Amino acid sequence: MTAEPQISSRDRLILRRLAGHVGELASRAIEDEKRDLWYRHNALEPTRPLIFCDPENGWNEILTPDMFECEGRLARDWEWRLRQEIFWGQEMKDDRVIEPFFNIGYVACETDWGMHETKRGGLDGGSYVWDAPLASFEDMGRLCFPSVEVDLPATDALADLARSFFGDLLEVRVRTGWFWSVGLTYPLVNLRGLEQILWDMIDQPDDLHRLMAFLRDGTLSYLDQLETSGWLSLNNDGSYVGSGGFGWSRELPRGDFDGHVRHCDRWGFAESQETVGISPEMFAEFVMPYQLPLLERFGLNCYGCCEPLHSRWHVVKQIPRLRRVSASPWADLRLMADYLQDDYIFSWKPNPSHLAMPSFDEDLVRTTLREGFRIGRDCRMEAIMKDCHTIGGDPRRATEWVRIAKEESERA
Repeated sequence: MTAEPQISSRDRLILRRLAGHVGELASRAIEDEKRDLWYRHNALEPTRPLIFCDPENGWNEILTPDMFECEGRLARDWEWRLRQEIFWGQEMKDDRVIEPFFNIGYVACETDWGMHETKRGGLDGGSYVWDAPLASFEDMGRLCFPSVEVDLPATDALADLARSFFGDLLEVRVRTGWFWSVGLTYPLVNLRGLEQILWDMIDQPDDLHRLMAFLRDGTLSYLDQLETSGWLSLNNDGSYVGSGGFGWSRELPRGDFDGHVRHCDRWGFAESQETVGISPEMFAEFVMPYQLPLLERFGLNCYGCCEPLHSRWHVVKQIPRLRRVSASPWADLRLMADYLQDDYIFSWKPNPSHLAMPSFDEDLVRTTLREGFRIGRDCRMEAIMKDCHTIGGDPRRATEWVRIAKEESERA
């Protein structure tokens, strides 16, 4: 931040009205009921399948520009977040808990791996290709470990501003997620190229191992910096963890927790969507050995996103303290149900195209959900609607999906 954060008196009144509405939603008894469901679910106790819908890019079709009242950029960002909470609690009505908090992220500058891909395309959320910068393994000397620098005065100023505006309505907390996945293969393909790493596994395996070791060590260094600097927050609450689901857990933080948050007090997550086209044997050789030292750091772990895991489950299941496992639209649900049983959370991702088609087919949605819940009837199941690039410009598709999913969840 280069200047003191400011919000006009007009925008302040708008934000207070919205924050008050969020506070009212958070005080409902149903929020306690949903919270208890997540605690039990994450502890692998039997519950009905839990339901969560995040329209992702579809939010742009739910919260349209004409709905916003604030004029300032910062105020408009905050208005977006508050309106999302209101829609989730008032319209979506899934199992996500509405909480009486407003989180402020650290004002920070993060460095990357020192080399940058050049993207071509990608405008307005469209597809793109990129030119990978690490054309030769001989250039690995140009790489560096990522790091982060936090501006604490600017962070405090932003949090103080939020507290002065609606601290009596919502508790303002300074919290940053910092990273989503420690899977390593996303930076790998950005640096080297998606097609190129497939050749590397055959033509230059030793060099690829060397690069994966560098990415592992750089990520470990980054995790160390966050932990020693005291910038971590617990995520055993309503924090989104993994690629779907929430962190409510009484198993975290660890028993020796003294107030200083460590990675062992938190949920961790990794995936390897970029390697979906390689064999389980190559995944076991080039990916999992480098992810394991990272996942060892966390108290509970989630694994997987869009990649189907049924063919590499025998490798994935070695992850320590693994609790939440993704079953993407491309996974064999019957195999996943057989593998997971009631030993893991079966995080099922129904196909988001059901919300994107020219018309909303309620029968298709219901049949799909009913069959999925039947297959996973002996598992600890959740249904997560995500990865939506569009909901056909119709917000009712998200709310109707939730309504049907809740009905089928109760039926199951």
